[in-house]
Amino acid sequence: MTTPTEHKSSIEDIRLRFDADVERFSNLETGQQATVDAPLAMELITRAALAVTHPIRSVLDIGCGAGNNTLKLLQHVNPLDCCLVDLSGPMLERARERVGAVNHGRTAILQGDFRTLDLPAGRYDVIVAAAVLHHLRDDCDWEAAFRKIFNLTAPGGSVWITDLVAHEISGVQDLMWARYGAYLESLQGEEYRRKVFDYIDREDSPRPVTYQMDLLRRVGFVEVDLLHKNSCFAAFGGKKGFL
Repeated sequence: MTTPTEHKSSIEDIRLRFDADVERFSNLETGQQATVDAPLAMELITRAALAVTHPIRSVLDIGCGAGNNTLKLLQHVNPLDCCLVDLSGPMLERARERVGAVNHGRTAILQGDFRTLDLPAGRYDVIVAAAVLHHLRDDCDWEAAFRKIFNLTAPGGSVWITDLVAHEISGVQDLMWARYGAYLESLQGEEYRRKVFDYIDREDSPRPVTYQMDLLRRVGFVEVDLLHKNSCFAAFGGKKGFL
């Protein structure tokens, strides 16, 4: 049974879980293994950012975790003005340590919910949001968050998202959820599947990738594209115009 929105975990509940889970997010080669195709998704959003955004001088990493996506970008563009945002203090400290060790530019961290943080408009050439937006709740929350992302993106900049997604057709949702469950069991068995499904039910409110791509267009991104989708995970993004 799906937990009603009003009974979902609070921001504080989510923060506490991630405070205790830093190591799982600290491997650049595997990414977060509960995410299907995590290494491929990281590679694709990095390559897409490089292909469509010129120049890349600054990056905002929303829900940065331990910094994997920024580190991936730094393999190709360095120095960068990096702004790392996360709810979790321990995650941010690990991200600052890892990113600061290789970045020849400025590395700043901000703890909190990006929806309420005071961030400069039109500042960031690239924004990445990996496995974070599924924590958004109702349609108003989704639209407000996407509008803020658009406003933070520099003219000519781009946003790249990898995330858990839902499906519009109930039979397809059931099919893909079963495939995801089988994937989790292949990693660490049935107990791990139950654990992941339990915290998804308590914490997350994913939307279909089609919904999110339409939303990117609605808030103002002039070009939108899907990079990859496998089971319940997708990588996609949009480019902002210069005017």
